Amino acid sequence: MSTETSPATDIFRDGAFQPDFWVQVDAEAPLPDDAPAIVPLARFLADRDGFLASNQPLGLLIKVGEKVEDVAQDLSRFSVVAIDFPAYTDGRGYSTARLLRDRYGYEGELRAIGNVLADQVPLMARCGFDSFVVTKPAARKVLEDGGAPDVPVYYQPSTRDEIAVTTRRPWLRRSPPGVA
Repeated sequence: MSTETSPATDIFRDGAFQPDFWVQVDAEAPLPDDAPAIVPLARFLADRDGFLASNQPLGLLIKVGEKVEDVAQDLSRFSVVAIDFPAYTDGRGYSTARLLRDRYGYEGELRAIGNVLADQVPLMARCGFDSFVVTKPAARKVLEDGGAPDVPVYYQPSTRDEIAVTTRRPWLRRSPPGVA
């Protein structure tokens, strides 16, 4: 298994790409001394007491299929939680984000990483994501050019209270045929 860290990259947040100083560390790499680190869930659980005792800024990487429940009581320790999307067609990361925001009350930065497409950004934001690591050149170009799509009607509730109820579940607002 590799013991290298991934280099710092930039993230898409608040409508623009910005520098990111967090370094994603794999299961065996030493934590960097000069940057905050994002560690995999399994690594955190293996040395939970050591990480909780440390004052170093810490982020958490959750991969699909991992149980966020295992760290529910420790979520306040993480400044950033990154959720991996191994394929753009894999929607489990959306569910993980909703669990973190709605059920466990996580208030820190929620980051989507992996196969993130420009079309997904507004839907991910509705599920509670704040930032996005976008690596696909075509998706980056769309976002850099201000082409993030607008989705005016949604069929699911949001984690954000400011979303108007009229944009949710429009079929529930219609009268059945023949009823005025």
